[in-house]
Amino acid sequence: MHERVPTEHTAAQPSRSRARARDAAMLAVLCGAIFLEGIDLSMTAVALPSIRADLDMSTTGLQWVVSAYALGYGGFVLLGGRASDVLGRRRTFLTWLVVFLLFSGLGGVAVDGWMLVVSRFVTGVAAGFLTPAGLALVTTTFAEGPRRDRALLIYSGAAAGGFSLGMMAGGLLTAIDWRWVFFAPVIMSAVLLAGAVALVPRDERGDGSARERFDVRGTLTLTSAMLLVVLALVQSPQAPALRTVAVGVLGLALLGLFVALERRAPAPVVRLGILRSGRLVRANLAALLLVGAFVGFQFVMVLYLQELRGWSEVETGMAMAVLGLDAVLAPTVTPLLVARWGNTVVFLSGFVVAAVAYASLLRLGADWSYAALLPSFVLVSIAFALAYGPLTIEATNGVAAHEQGLAGGLLSTSFQFGSALGLAAVAVVLAAVSGPAATIGLDGFRAALLVPVVTALLGVAVSTVTLRRESGLRRD
Repeated sequence: MHERVPTEHTAAQPSRSRARARDAAMLAVLCGAIFLEGIDLSMTAVALPSIRADLDMSTTGLQWVVSAYALGYGGFVLLGGRASDVLGRRRTFLTWLVVFLLFSGLGGVAVDGWMLVVSRFVTGVAAGFLTPAGLALVTTTFAEGPRRDRALLIYSGAAAGGFSLGMMAGGLLTAIDWRWVFFAPVIMSAVLLAGAVALVPRDERGDGSARERFDVRGTLTLTSAMLLVVLALVQSPQAPALRTVAVGVLGLALLGLFVALERRAPAPVVRLGILRSGRLVRANLAALLLVGAFVGFQFVMVLYLQELRGWSEVETGMAMAVLGLDAVLAPTVTPLLVARWGNTVVFLSGFVVAAVAYASLLRLGADWSYAALLPSFVLVSIAFALAYGPLTIEATNGVAAHEQGLAGGLLSTSFQFGSALGLAAVAVVLAAVSGPAATIGLDGFRAALLVPVVTALLGVAVSTVTLRRESGLRRD
């Protein structure tokens, strides 16, 4: 009886299985981090009325609880992408996860409005470094192709699910005490930090220790420009028009200066050549439109349910929990559709479904039941599941490994600017239609819903251009 001698193939199988299991566990940690970033932002929005009552904040001061996070995130996210490429993805991810944990906790113990605003700003900065580093870890761990596509769809589903489910979680936690909206992310961050230390691989010498020096002038110019542009956007509904224009123009002027500096920099913060990729630019533009439409829709519906219908935070959160359906669909159904039809067809379909969903609410009634709203909410969730993940794939495919952090930073910037633009646009429409009235009427809500409808249709146009370009390339 001959003893079976293990072959090189059979000996390698357990090793491959262990590697795949470790990769899957690391992906779970990274999904937890992007879920945390999404849920943190959504929960805060629901808790605002309770925060105002407890800390005796003015309406302007309360607005800064949201705006400070957007400023920190939008101002530093491109720098965060560059830092992950140069300093190392693991190092960047772990460092800023600790910062996120500490300053979220500071928000929970805030006894004055300024403390909460500062904590939200630094938490936003931390998210601006965390998000591109996490995305780069996903795209560099899984080789381009079906495995990476599936990993990105799971990762994107976690992000979308966090953003959608945050309203429900925020409503439930606020019913206990609004401070738990900030303490809950501390607990989640601690668990994720332990997992990341154990599972995220050490940065390779050629990756994390490249020792490329930062372009200090470019870094300061870019950060200042991004801060000013985001500031102009988030304050546009409340600030005088002249001030908004002045801040925006100054921000754009600094962006122009940044471009001039980067052309001469030996180690630029953003390699401008990456923007020559039409595919990448169109994917980022579509991502901006997708999130802008969704955030604008969400803002309008929260105000409609709470201010016009008189629903509580918990009732509103539970009503909109169905938007979290995308967290189930994105990792299960979307990969099958992408494998069958390709990325572009799937995210184009997502924009079409989104346009139909938002348009179905244009005849919104003052006494619509939840059953009347539910089909539109379900369609929005399906649209997000179809578009979010495939756009993430589109924005990172074809990018060199050493620039995956930069690609992630650009995508995060698009998402953040989309969010700020969507909020600013619907706020301007609501103010214009309602005028000096203390409450918003039904006409105001209907007019504001035109913003996500038009934005989704623009997304259809951009996606159609992408599809035609791909069809032309195939014919050639």
